[in-house]
Amino acid sequence: MHPGTLEKPVQYLKGVGAARAKLFARLGVFSLRDLLTYFPRDYEDRRTMLLLEQMTADQPACVTAMVIRPVRVNHIRQGFDIAKTRIADESAYVDLTFFNAPYVRDTLKEGETYVFWGKILPETREMQNPVFEPVDRAGQNTQCILPIYRMCAGLSRWQIAAAVRQSIQEIGDEWQDILPDGLRTQYHLAHTRFAYENIHFPDSPENMETARRRLVFEELLVLSLGLRQLHKRGECLPGLAIMADPLDDFWSLLPYRPTGAQQRAVKEALGDMASGHPMNRLVQGDVGSGKTLVAAACAVSALRGGVQAALMAPTEILAEQHYETLAPLLGQLGLDVVLLTGRTRKKKEIYERLAGGKPLLVIGTHALLSEAVTFGKLGLVIADEQHRFGVAQRAGLLAKGETPHLLTMSATPIPRTLALIVYGDLDVSTLDEMPPGRQPVDTFVVGERLRPRMEDFIRKLTAEGRQVYIVCPRVEENDDAQGLRAVESYAMRLQTKVFPGLRVGFVHGKLKGKEKEASMRAFAAQELDVLVATTVIEVGVNVPNAALMVVENADRFGLSALHQLRGRVGRGAHKSYCILFSEAQTDTARARLKIMREESDGFAIAEKDLQLRGPGDFFGERQHGLPALKIADLAGGDTRVLPMAAEAARVLMEEDPELRAYPGLQAAVKRLFAQSEGRS
Repeated sequence: MHPGTLEKPVQYLKGVGAARAKLFARLGVFSLRDLLTYFPRDYEDRRTMLLLEQMTADQPACVTAMVIRPVRVNHIRQGFDIAKTRIADESAYVDLTFFNAPYVRDTLKEGETYVFWGKILPETREMQNPVFEPVDRAGQNTQCILPIYRMCAGLSRWQIAAAVRQSIQEIGDEWQDILPDGLRTQYHLAHTRFAYENIHFPDSPENMETARRRLVFEELLVLSLGLRQLHKRGECLPGLAIMADPLDDFWSLLPYRPTGAQQRAVKEALGDMASGHPMNRLVQGDVGSGKTLVAAACAVSALRGGVQAALMAPTEILAEQHYETLAPLLGQLGLDVVLLTGRTRKKKEIYERLAGGKPLLVIGTHALLSEAVTFGKLGLVIADEQHRFGVAQRAGLLAKGETPHLLTMSATPIPRTLALIVYGDLDVSTLDEMPPGRQPVDTFVVGERLRPRMEDFIRKLTAEGRQVYIVCPRVEENDDAQGLRAVESYAMRLQTKVFPGLRVGFVHGKLKGKEKEASMRAFAAQELDVLVATTVIEVGVNVPNAALMVVENADRFGLSALHQLRGRVGRGAHKSYCILFSEAQTDTARARLKIMREESDGFAIAEKDLQLRGPGDFFGERQHGLPALKIADLAGGDTRVLPMAAEAARVLMEEDPELRAYPGLQAAVKRLFAQSEGRS
């Protein structure tokens, strides 16, 4: 199709105009291209034809019938009219009633035959507001598979469908396929014209599926091509080559032998750092899999290579914990580690050391982004819990050096079926082994009847000197969310009525930063027995003494969030437990909580969460500017198409890295990622 035609504003379509174009704009539709890619959210099959006597209550169907009475319109009150008539076929007659539709008096003629679509009311055996078309013109709104679109106030699905149909007619014979013929043949894909016509107005469910498969493949191919180009662009940039020294002395300092996965991740990262191009690597691993050790090994190599390294953590307490772990470890190797947070004193002294370019590792929070912080020779940036930082924050730290290496860490496992998309522009190291000493956490799913036993268990554990987390889904009470525990009121009730002899604190995202930090520090220092919280504790505190995680209304959380919360316990030498409270009765909720009870592998849980809930959580956490998918549904079976699209992208990029021979694909990639940059 001609690009110029596709960029034509929708307001110039017949029946749209400037006023309606403003309504389309609210849906993100500005051009014919936007309109064609505004895909139906569902379909209504109106192909079932019955006789009037065969129609059953509340089951919509089509009937061919003659109008046997003239339409009479009764004015009930201002703004409310009722029109009535009667239709009949060879089997029966039925009365029709239309509300506020006086136009039917001029469109339904006595003695004429029409196709009607609607349903019979059980009490009166009448049809109300049926859709109808003359029998010789039926097919657009009756006897067809009708698309259903997401609407906005003032714009009906009929008007959207009419505009889409008009845009298809506008293109006419100008359709041009952006996919090479050979690729379409290899993967048995429909032509673009067939795809767009049948995704909006399919002749059959089979044609709709054929059209959808083609468009899903195209969308995932374009996304895969764009991510590959981003990755390749990074490989072409010049970067600081840091040649890796043997790390035998570093490994010898550890209390245990590193896992094979840790050694592999370090080898991959050090290879990137020695390549002469800036590293862009993600280390993802389950809670407790040893990501910090990988970061430490990279920092050792960087400092020994004569450059500075910066580790940015999302909270002060997490930054301090990293400092407490890494400063003594690297100190034994004669390497310098400093801490820079909002609480740090003598900041000026640290600023001067950083500006002077002396090799050292600085561990900090957003304070590292301050204008006062300048680096003499920043060579490595490490971002912990990478999904907690936006694009601008990571870019701000990277900009303080000349194309420094970037290592990001995440304890949020991404399903392997999504890795090609979510991390398509990154090199990924996966830590799929656990270091020795990590305690398994016994998980139980219980209802309210077992609450007294749980409260007794908390008393028993705290009497032994252990600590307990209790996580609630809400910060405050809400009349619209009856039955959901709220942090502050629940903490007060526990302190005053349930556990008056225990020290109960609370923390949630609406507290000021200093208040949050104070609660977390008090719990870490064993000054609190019970900490009631929201998922704000998912990241940022390591309390080996905590032995119980209780999650209230557990069915309100995603599986990945529940797994992260469970990972807060089992960090010390004590046997640990996770209790999930839920009164949910749905099969899906029960299935999800059963997974948590039976599965401890975060990657396996993430795969099952994807199947049950869809990919929104994984994409939403990325904050990386990932383009939105318009038609591909990676939770609904389209993961089967993803490997094929990724392989096709690999082959095309090997043949033609700039896609010069495929201008349509080249333009599609630019459009997709331009939209993404506009949102990030």
